[in-house]
Amino acid sequence: MSQRQVLQGVMALLRPLLLDVVPTIQQTAALALGRLANYNDELAEAVVKGDILPQLVCSLSEQNRFYKKAAAFVLRAVGKHSPQLAQAIVQCGALETLVICLEDFDPGVKEAAAWALGYIARHNSELSQAVVDAGAVPLLVLCIQEPEIALKRIAASTLSDISKHSPELAQTVVDAGAIAHLAQMILNPDAKLKRQVLSALSQIAKHSVDLAELVVEAEIFPVVLTCLKDSDEYVKKNGATLTREIAKHTPELSQLIVNAGGVAAVIDCIGSCRGTVRLPGIMMLGYVAAHSENLSMAVIVSKGIPPLCTCLIEENEDHIKAAAAWALGQVGRHTPEHARAVAVANVLPTLLSMYMDTHSSEDLQVKAKKALKNILQKCTYLPALEPLLHDAPPNILKHIVGQFSKVLPHDSKARRLFVTTGGLKKVQEIKAEPGSLLQEYINTINNCYPEEIVRYYSPGYSEILLERVENYHPVL
Repeated sequence: MSQRQVLQGVMALLRPLLLDVVPTIQQTAALALGRLANYNDELAEAVVKGDILPQLVCSLSEQNRFYKKAAAFVLRAVGKHSPQLAQAIVQCGALETLVICLEDFDPGVKEAAAWALGYIARHNSELSQAVVDAGAVPLLVLCIQEPEIALKRIAASTLSDISKHSPELAQTVVDAGAIAHLAQMILNPDAKLKRQVLSALSQIAKHSVDLAELVVEAEIFPVVLTCLKDSDEYVKKNGATLTREIAKHTPELSQLIVNAGGVAAVIDCIGSCRGTVRLPGIMMLGYVAAHSENLSMAVIVSKGIPPLCTCLIEENEDHIKAAAAWALGQVGRHTPEHARAVAVANVLPTLLSMYMDTHSSEDLQVKAKKALKNILQKCTYLPALEPLLHDAPPNILKHIVGQFSKVLPHDSKARRLFVTTGGLKKVQEIKAEPGSLLQEYINTINNCYPEEIVRYYSPGYSEILLERVENYHPVL
């Protein structure tokens, strides 16, 4: 007997039990179906093919609260696996009935319905729009105002799932007055509720400047910064994500966060955690620094560079390292002063080794290379550049040599140091294409020194000298 036949047999046995005259049997049968459907997509598909959904939907509006909860659980369990299965729920008319359940007297029924709607909405914008069209949003906003914590959590989570797909869907949630009620719950002592509230506000704020400004206007700062010190890792992460989603849009929004103490709070947060919890904070610093010289300087002054360097070295995941590399590149790309602040942290050799490491992911290599170029093109702090002369490949080398060609003509102390540390010798060993930009830079450097010094440090010059010694006939 195949697994498919077994499934069909189980469904055939359970289906009539949903119509049993004894309510407890109906509920138990629905619960069994829910647990089966929750287990994997194949079992969920069997529930759909067994033509059980229309029966559940029909009973959902008529039966007692226990059955309603069990039926909503089945719909959630089926809908969670894939957009196709969620679509099957929509097609059998379940959304309207679930929305009616959001107005039920029993908080458990509301919770079960909100949960099912969230699992349908999270897949894509079409399904999310179907949930909106069924009239769920205003009722979900009422649910987050209910006293039961569990109901608040699920309703906030569902609003987050609806908002995430598009600005239009997020706007629907905003129009229903969700922001003010969500903002009031940021300080709620329940960690799981805070997670969902911060997530919902992030999903609204991420889409556009207008939506981000509406979230900010609910006076979430500096309140939200307390979440960055929370003992719950997900509250920390979601708090940093919300801050990132607002900071990314405009210099003005970033400045507002800086003024509220947001940069310092995010830097402390990065220092106090490990792994993916750090990621939104790292990116937030990158976004702030990218906007302007002043905002980048705010990151530097708040001592943001050392923790970013720590993330670059400490973290095992390449995507976190890539984010740290990108953020450091944004900090250092503005002026020589910004570049020097990054360079003195000895981050350039690390970026170079990550770019050249064949084990690095493609994304990490790209981000490390871009960050290196951003910093190098502004960096005039030569002691940080010199070690790179010995290891850098030609495409990076030209940026390093280019910086030396800018500084050496105007700095006699640097010219002397460049000779004594072996820099000039190294430049003579570089094989550049005649007429290339790299060759031009080398010529500019060479023109800073007397011809005999350049000759002295050129490859093969010692052999020429020895040959001259051998061929020299002393005058007796």
